[in-house]
Amino acid sequence: MTAHIIKTSVLALMLGASSMTSLAAERPKLVINIVVSSMRADDIERYASNFSEGGFRRLIDGGAVFTDSRYNYMQTLTPVSLATLSTGAMPSTHGVVSRRWSDYANNNNVYLTVDDEVTGLDCRDGEGCHSPHNLIAPTLNDAMMQADSCSRIVTVAIDPESAVVMGGKAGYTFWMDMNRCRWATSSYYTPYLPGWVKEYNDEDLHGRFLTGTWQSRFNRDKYLNSRSSSIVMLEQMTKNTRPRQQTAVEQLNDREKITRTPAGNTMLLDFAKYAVTSMNMGADDHTDILNICLDTSRNIAERFGPESVEYEDMLYSLDNDLDQFLDYVCTHVKDERSLLVVLTSDHGTSPSFDSGREERRRFNVRQFEVIVNAFLSARYGQGEWILGYIDHSIYINHNIIYDKDMSIADVQNEVATFAMQFRGVSHALSSTAMRTSYFGSGYAQKMQNSFYPRRSGDVIINLMPEWIEERDDCRSHSGSMYGYDTHVPLVFWGAGIAPQRHDEAVDMTSVAPTTARLIGISEPSASEGSVLKLK
Repeated sequence: MTAHIIKTSVLALMLGASSMTSLAAERPKLVINIVVSSMRADDIERYASNFSEGGFRRLIDGGAVFTDSRYNYMQTLTPVSLATLSTGAMPSTHGVVSRRWSDYANNNNVYLTVDDEVTGLDCRDGEGCHSPHNLIAPTLNDAMMQADSCSRIVTVAIDPESAVVMGGKAGYTFWMDMNRCRWATSSYYTPYLPGWVKEYNDEDLHGRFLTGTWQSRFNRDKYLNSRSSSIVMLEQMTKNTRPRQQTAVEQLNDREKITRTPAGNTMLLDFAKYAVTSMNMGADDHTDILNICLDTSRNIAERFGPESVEYEDMLYSLDNDLDQFLDYVCTHVKDERSLLVVLTSDHGTSPSFDSGREERRRFNVRQFEVIVNAFLSARYGQGEWILGYIDHSIYINHNIIYDKDMSIADVQNEVATFAMQFRGVSHALSSTAMRTSYFGSGYAQKMQNSFYPRRSGDVIINLMPEWIEERDDCRSHSGSMYGYDTHVPLVFWGAGIAPQRHDEAVDMTSVAPTTARLIGISEPSASEGSVLKLK
């Protein structure tokens, strides 16, 4: 009996190993990670009727779709979530909590990717000085390069922060120098700009995308959204129809066209195609990785809001761009089974603060700083108590506290209690509470998952649902623990993966280790996520 059990167990193990081997046998030659910034999970279903067969729907219909994929933390900001996607770790582990933070030793601001020790290439003097020197946790790219130094790794984004965080420390990383509208990098990645990038810049190949107006792809009656301010709508022309006067895109400069119209996404994907060809990616048995972060979609969501025609039309334009991009890549690699595409988003975006409500749900950051500083001055004497408010974090001047021989924990707790009196604030936790307590669920867990002691502020606040920080020219924003920010699309397509749908809850820390498993390499060393089960 015992021998039979042992024999059966061994057979089961062999079958399991065989199943995993069969998946590994489809080890991709090219992995493409596509991040559509500010895309909500329900956007694909909501706008599906106007999508083509070859863009988003090609991936959704033919890949593994995870319908309940979420970030389990509060700071759902672009660099934070890109770090989570690339490392498989929470912000509390990978250490990216914002684009900048205050250094408690000297009270100076530290910028995540700015590095004066490097030189920007194909930028004006003193600009483009970016590197991953402040990144702590290894990325998927780093793990790939460690496993196979012959792999070709390229990361592209409009925003240098997005490119650097998503790229990590391995391979080539390129971003748009917005002053000259040219692709750039820094001396951290290469001593000189590669010839194929110089050729692309010199030929001004992207210039063809920056002409004309932003004209809607479809007639007005096909759009689900109704509010618009910049797009020229196509009309069903009848004797009762009058053309609407809209702001023409010709009035925008090239920088604004890249960041505020679908042209930015089109340009980025065009450059990505050029990279695939120039680097001959996916052409041999060494797995190559191409990372693409579509920052323009975030800029459009923030400026116009997710309820706008502009945001909706941007998705339709992107769908068309994806169709052409995927066709191009599939032709290049010749066999779709050797291609793996991972589609997701860094976060969603809030409802517009002015979308049909009498109350304008915006939090006045400057007013908040002044009042909190006045509160501490009244309590303990005049001084510059507040160094600043950065992305939901309040930084207190520790030097004053030391000079007065006071308790940092007491001051933090007082500020946290005081912050709760402000309109729009739902929760406030001190750094001391984060460091000395364990929160296993609820809002406090999400705030703690976003907390990194050496960089996070003295007090972290969470705004009420649908409230955003007041910013110029910004209708919508991310950075909360609510579903419209944390719930994002997630699709794995290609590499022999069968069409499938998964409705179980998935933490976004699972993306990097799952991709590593499909490639057949070790997951990034700081990864905390579980490997997802794929057929």
